[in-house]
Amino acid sequence: MKGYVLDYFNENEFKKLERALKKYNMLAFKKLNFSYYPALRNGNFVGELVSTNKKEGTAKYELQLPSDKMFAAVHGKVKLYYTVYFKEETVMLDTITPTEILLEGHMSELTTYKGIMISKANASKDKFKIDLLSMLQNK
Repeated sequence: MKGYVLDYFNENEFKKLERALKKYNMLAFKKLNFSYYPALRNGNFVGELVSTNKKEGTAKYELQLPSDKMFAAVHGKVKLYYTVYFKEETVMLDTITPTEILLEGHMSELTTYKGIMISKANASKDKFKIDLLSMLQNK
């Protein structure tokens, strides 16, 4: 078999994050599944190289996924973290950030405020950030 195999450090957790990403950020999900996963399988390691371990033959990468600017400003950039094992020809998918809001969105339906999803745990904080960013954009 040619190419790299995609595997997971924690498959259940990662699949939860993927499903929440599909529900709340379809652009990032589509780009991940139809552009980035095939590239990783072909050995094209996209994203920023974070660290390497020559003794173990591994490299850790961080890939920023496309996202709404307002969402990124409120919750953080959407990123995929993965590790490449060159000897085994395996790509281990670690996590997708921001994990807190994605896991919360997986557990229960999130509400939106001015078109941006907000956390139930930090609703007032998220609303404040959205209002502040909206005021700064209007000036």
